[in-house]
Amino acid sequence: MESVSSRELQAKEYLEKHRIMDVLNYLTSMLLFNKPEKPREFLMSLLERIRIAKVTGIAFPYFMDNTNITAMFEMLDAAGRGSISVVQYKEALKTLGLSYEDVLEVEGRVVTLEKFKSEVNKRTEKIWSAFRQDVPKIRKDS
Repeated sequence: MESVSSRELQAKEYLEKHRIMDVLNYLTSMLLFNKPEKPREFLMSLLERIRIAKVTGIAFPYFMDNTNITAMFEMLDAAGRGSISVVQYKEALKTLGLSYEDVLEVEGRVVTLEKFKSEVNKRTEKIWSAFRQDVPKIRKDS
């Protein structure tokens, strides 16, 4: 009989391998960001768009376009300096449901708007990359 810790480890490895927690965090963030009237329909629509993108090979949907990303950056850069602190940057990534563990906190280091947009898009793409694995081929029986 398998031990509980062995099953827990298998479950943890499975979730990490398929980046399930990243996807759930991101979907939750988008839900809270958009606050739709019908949250279940909103989530189903997002997942359907992801499925279609995977099957057809078209670009994955980005739920935060550059306008939204810029607006978020400008809210963080209230003084209008053109940059935000690493602490603000990490909090923004966290709020968006994106990975932030690899961000180094270097005293005095700042993040520009271009870097912010680039990193948000890169980290979003990293989440969707888990969905690109092994798209099943559809057989056509003629």
